[in-house]
Amino acid sequence: MRKLYFLLLVLSLISCKKEAPKPAPVTVKKAPPIILTDERKVEVDTALLSTFKSETLKQFYTSSENKTVWGNLKKRQYVLSQLEKSEELGLNPEDYKAAQLEKFEKRISSLNDADLATYDILLTYNFEKYLEHLYKGKLDPKKLYTDWDLDEKTFDINSVLINAFNKNKLDSIVENVQPKSIVYKQLLKSLEIINSFPDEDIATIESLKKITLNDTNNEVINIKKKLLFWKDMTGKDSLTDKYDQKTFESIKKFQARHGLADDGVIGPGTISALNYSKEKRKQQIIANLERWRWYPNEFAENYFLINIPDYSLNVVENQDTTLVRNIVVGTSKRKTPIITSVLKTVVFNPTWTVPPTILKEDVVPAMKRNRNYLAKKNITIYDTSGNVVDPHAWNENKPNNYRYVQSPGYNNSLGLMKILFPNHHSVYLHDTNHRNYFERSNRSLSSGCVRVENPLELAEHILDDPERFSKVKIDTIIASKKTMSFKITKKYALYQWYWTAWSKKNQLIFRADIYNLDSDLYTKLRN
Repeated sequence: MRKLYFLLLVLSLISCKKEAPKPAPVTVKKAPPIILTDERKVEVDTALLSTFKSETLKQFYTSSENKTVWGNLKKRQYVLSQLEKSEELGLNPEDYKAAQLEKFEKRISSLNDADLATYDILLTYNFEKYLEHLYKGKLDPKKLYTDWDLDEKTFDINSVLINAFNKNKLDSIVENVQPKSIVYKQLLKSLEIINSFPDEDIATIESLKKITLNDTNNEVINIKKKLLFWKDMTGKDSLTDKYDQKTFESIKKFQARHGLADDGVIGPGTISALNYSKEKRKQQIIANLERWRWYPNEFAENYFLINIPDYSLNVVENQDTTLVRNIVVGTSKRKTPIITSVLKTVVFNPTWTVPPTILKEDVVPAMKRNRNYLAKKNITIYDTSGNVVDPHAWNENKPNNYRYVQSPGYNNSLGLMKILFPNHHSVYLHDTNHRNYFERSNRSLSSGCVRVENPLELAEHILDDPERFSKVKIDTIIASKKTMSFKITKKYALYQWYWTAWSKKNQLIFRADIYNLDSDLYTKLRN
């Protein structure tokens, strides 16, 4: 009966349906032997281990010859302290049974052998889960999204933990398993900063019209309260309903922090950002911490780093940012996918073949209204044999029986250049015939590909051959209007990712969640 009691106790501590551990792959790397000290240790019942359905856990205790390992008080206290303060890293202590483990610890001197074995296993199981979550995230993006192409991060948790255990270096293991990127560290700082803010109780701002300098509007009072709360406005304010110069300058500061046009005009975008509560911003930061744990821990020597909600592309070479470009990304309906890849080819004077989605949603309806629609855009229709089809002979009932190809030129939908990289979504970086879009603050406007500002300068930079690809030579290629492809010999990785929060110089920075991913991700993290 006593053994049955302990089995039920263990199951009650790990019984959350959504958190039930998934069976590990059959092939689990054999862990190194665990060096045990002379503290109290007892046998671990293998039947108890089996209730966790974890090959990794079994291997861990095989390394200790199925004996308990956490007899050292200092080691136990370190593990418990990390689980208790996991919230500081954006995780949830309840996921690691921190409170239940603390109850065991308080009774440790009176625990019988069965209790001690149970406690030991739970310490190991939950600490390993915590380290895995820090290394590669709690959730799997491939199970959440169809357009996130990231390589799975593998983690030999037993080797990492046992080596730290044997060398008495547990105190550095938590920091060592986390991402090393600057953005991740900025996010941890963001969480620290936002936790320093007091509780917030400011009414929602409601305004149907824009508010400009010197306007009088009752909502200005709550706007000022928000600005004071977030420290975009400093000092004392009489909280009148007049939109005065001091508030105007504070709004511009707030707008800049949120990636909005910093013109001081309080419109729908600014009001939406002002209405985010402290708690919602904190949740946004936690969601972004999870994303950065999905991303690779190591960056290539040279890479393109794209932040989709920030509409920005940074070229980084030898840890130095050498070029920055504004970009246009996909709409919420036609999202830009998240991709890690390698740049392969620059194509000058590209043709453009109309993709299926644009054909169905844009071209076919337009052609039904006006058969000259494609001709005006310099797009030629081809049949399956490669013959040109007259627009008036086009069969509107079988639009998928044709190819639609736009000739090269300044007004081609891809502009004058595109950059190719392997991916499953048929997307690439390219110029555009809508060059005025880069002047907008909201640039979620494309059909999924990323459009790049001043692309020919970018091509000259990455082709990195002054003789073959000087500005003059590239201009000559463009003037020929012939499609030409050139391999990129210098190796550049492409990180086309998504994050909406970070910090800079102790200031919180946010971007609009253009694909509405943050809130849903946070909810799933806390389930």
